[in-house]
Amino acid sequence: MNCAPATTPRAALARPFLKWAGGKGRLLSQYEPFFPASFHSYYEPFLGGGAVFFHLSARINKAVLGDINPELVNVYRCVRDRPKEVIAHLHHHKRRHSTDYYYRIRQQHHLSDPVARAARLLYLNKTCYNGLYRENSRGQFNVPLGRYKNPTICDPELLEAASAALQGTDILEFSFAEILDWPLSSRDFVYFDPPYHPISPTSSFTRYNRYGFSGQNQERLAEVFKQLARQGVQVMLSNSDCEFIRQLYQGFSMYPMQAARAINSQAGRRGKISELLITSY
Repeated sequence: MNCAPATTPRAALARPFLKWAGGKGRLLSQYEPFFPASFHSYYEPFLGGGAVFFHLSARINKAVLGDINPELVNVYRCVRDRPKEVIAHLHHHKRRHSTDYYYRIRQQHHLSDPVARAARLLYLNKTCYNGLYRENSRGQFNVPLGRYKNPTICDPELLEAASAALQGTDILEFSFAEILDWPLSSRDFVYFDPPYHPISPTSSFTRYNRYGFSGQNQERLAEVFKQLARQGVQVMLSNSDCEFIRQLYQGFSMYPMQAARAINSQAGRRGKISELLITSY
């Protein structure tokens, strides 16, 4: 792994460049007291919008970021390695943005150029309904156009800052359980932010990709969490505050957090809900 701390002034300004359901940007002030006092290497297998990584980037010596979604991994790699090309593609999309154009771009499922694929996902992310990422059973993005008068399709300063923070990081496509194959130690910090376990039939959203995230996945994740804890690794996890999750992580430190409900078709139902921050330390 070839990683280095993000130390440039531009990197210090980094924040998420993707809208992401369940993003942690508004919870960082609540999370801050619970981050490890010190650590060397940082691992995040459910990368999403990367709010926690960007928040901690100036403190990180090594970082391994990843996700099971190859399109998301590609976006991060392109923003890290080829930001100016991504920005140029986004300007192209911005000039042509319309309802018909959105649906034409949404149908382009097999682009061969990594930068074009990355810019496509970013464009759709900034213009689709609620910034939601959802795939059908064939792995195709299928969210309708959002109702925005003037969406911010391209923010060059934001992308350049994110690119600076991502320099030296490893960005990999992998499943969360694969982290057990790596030689982690007490000097390492792992943050898990999986799709949350549904607390009611109308509050669930677990299909960020074609595979979904079932109760069995939650149980397997809890096993991985416990194995890492036995190795002395510092592990933090976010999830729903419900009896199922509390039972899975019984014996570990649990801290209720107040979060805004981000996904609901009815604005009046987007209130505060309690979720859990769980740590092994």
